Amino acid sequence: MKRAGVRTAGTRPPLALALPALLAVAFLTLPLLGILVRTEWGELADHLRSPGTVEALKLSLVVSFWALGLSLLLGVPLAWLLARVPFPGKALVRSLVLLPMVLPPTVGGVALLLAFGRRGLLGPWLESTFGIVFPFHTSGAVIAATFVAMPFLVISLEGALGGLRPRYEETAASLGASPVRVFFTVTLPMVAPGLIAGAALTWARALGEFGATITFAGNLPGTTQTLPLQVYLLLQDEPEAATSVSLLLLAIAMGVLIALRGRWTGTPSDRRPRPAPEAGASDTGLSDSGLSDSGLSESGATGPGPAESAGPESASASASASGDPSAPAAAADTERWALHADVTGFTRLTLDADPGTTIAVVGPNGAGKTTLLRALLGLTPRAHADLRLGGEDVTALPPHRRHVAWVPQDGALFPHMSALANTAYGLRAQGVARAEARREARTWLDRLGVGPLAHRRPTQLSGGQAQRVALARALAARPRLLVLDEPLAALDQTTRAHVRHTLRTHLAGFGGVCLIVTHDPVEAVSLADRVLVLDEGRALQDATPVEVTRHPRSPWVARMLGRNAWPGTATPEGLALSGGGTLVATDPPPAGTPALAIVAPEAVSVHRERPEGSPRNVWPGTVREITASGSRLRVLITSDRAPDLVAEITPQSAAELGLADGVRVWTSVKATEATIVPL
Repeated sequence: MKRAGVRTAGTRPPLALALPALLAVAFLTLPLLGILVRTEWGELADHLRSPGTVEALKLSLVVSFWALGLSLLLGVPLAWLLARVPFPGKALVRSLVLLPMVLPPTVGGVALLLAFGRRGLLGPWLESTFGIVFPFHTSGAVIAATFVAMPFLVISLEGALGGLRPRYEETAASLGASPVRVFFTVTLPMVAPGLIAGAALTWARALGEFGATITFAGNLPGTTQTLPLQVYLLLQDEPEAATSVSLLLLAIAMGVLIALRGRWTGTPSDRRPRPAPEAGASDTGLSDSGLSDSGLSESGATGPGPAESAGPESASASASASGDPSAPAAAADTERWALHADVTGFTRLTLDADPGTTIAVVGPNGAGKTTLLRALLGLTPRAHADLRLGGEDVTALPPHRRHVAWVPQDGALFPHMSALANTAYGLRAQGVARAEARREARTWLDRLGVGPLAHRRPTQLSGGQAQRVALARALAARPRLLVLDEPLAALDQTTRAHVRHTLRTHLAGFGGVCLIVTHDPVEAVSLADRVLVLDEGRALQDATPVEVTRHPRSPWVARMLGRNAWPGTATPEGLALSGGGTLVATDPPPAGTPALAIVAPEAVSVHRERPEGSPRNVWPGTVREITASGSRLRVLITSDRAPDLVAEITPQSAAELGLADGVRVWTSVKATEATIVPL
């Protein structure tokens, strides 16, 4: 495949565009060629070694590096403010940042003179109070260079910060890191390319500053006469020397641009693609057969199947479950933390849970699941949670002091840290000594079966390995509440079974409450003690997995569990369906009651001719889709006399019936096979 941007053979750019483009290149190149052609190469060394040039070069370096330092000190916080904090007048502030880039340098010098000069707004006060005078002083040259160069740093870094997704910073805060610590340990390292690019451009611009400097600070040899000002003077008396010094400045500027390779903003570290896992490093090798729907026990939990028990971390899991003395103190859970939360806003519910409870939060997209988690974390204005963990009310505390650890869907491992440093991050943020934090972090990694990978960066881990490291990092932070936002969604089926078994093992000894957002019925049933069903920000059902599986009160949950779900209104005979038609059922609720009809796909019979006999519910329909589900087929059938339904049949039955897309069929459901759940 051709790379993007590479012209394929046989295509030519339009002449109307190519010719002006070539003229533009020539226009930009000719002045540079003029310097190269007119340079006296034999005299170049003497011109550059002259005392005046050497003195001006030294002064330029001093001024430019001081200007860079001031720009970093002031510009980095300003870039963060513009990228991260909404406030009134942000557009005006950004315009002020850009203004020096478009303002004529001499006008900038005049503005500085009227602000900091001896007759300026602050000049007299600075001179009388501190004895500081900027004009005709080296500090004035630094101020002028900073004024015109700092915008390059701010704009470059703001772009890099804007491209950095905030989930890394939010995850760090949930591990106990203060905002300042997050900024220096997570944010800045991840936007390092943008920071370096902006700093290089800032320094190069400060080195070449002329107009604002001569207007504000003057042109005093050894004091304010920088190299660009030296070029200006040499042009009058020694044009050949001026050309040589110009060549030096040109070489420096080109060197900076070549080093940046055209990157004006840099790329945050989280954009780097993840390489394929190395041989032998995969999490595969474990079957999911032990976690199929048919294998669910009545208690709502599943035991590990044979393939799981043979997994590479079964030994460590067994050791930790039996009270391995090397396990972290947090795993012993000498403290227990119950949960009470009153959530208002978009998501509205009251949530109570005893220590050690795992709650699966399910619902359609937009139901308020993630909003609930972020409200508990204190990270969203869409909802507010009055939150009590154990005996402490943490409602007024910032996220880093709530002891609520968050594992987002992709884990959000810090890409500039190893797995060990990631896992120790929460402990270090809470003040634990480095050696102790690393020792406890390594123990957690060992317990989750990824100890040998402690030295690897996230880009060197497979999806399952990275997810286990993220879980180890959250558990090592000693949370009172653990919230997991679809932690297994990005994993393949085999890896998901392995990580699910690991997660279930370690949640069994957790002393707090765990909330897991999921769209996977197997996760909801196998991991959770309770299932909380949300829709449009409200709780539709909060019950055990068995109760939710048998009597789902949400069409979405019923369909997630693989059932047909039809809302309607109860009648003496059954249910008048909202999508049209009537479902006859035994023991319907009182007439007029809103209800939900639940029919298992295997309870739907498919016929080529209208069936005779006992079925009370018979509808004609058309086959629209046939998909494989394990060893059986799921057939979607539409009808103008009833809602769409899914039937589950064997491949042999499908072949005997001659089923294919568009085939006309009849469907039947016995009245005893329909469950009516009042809403």
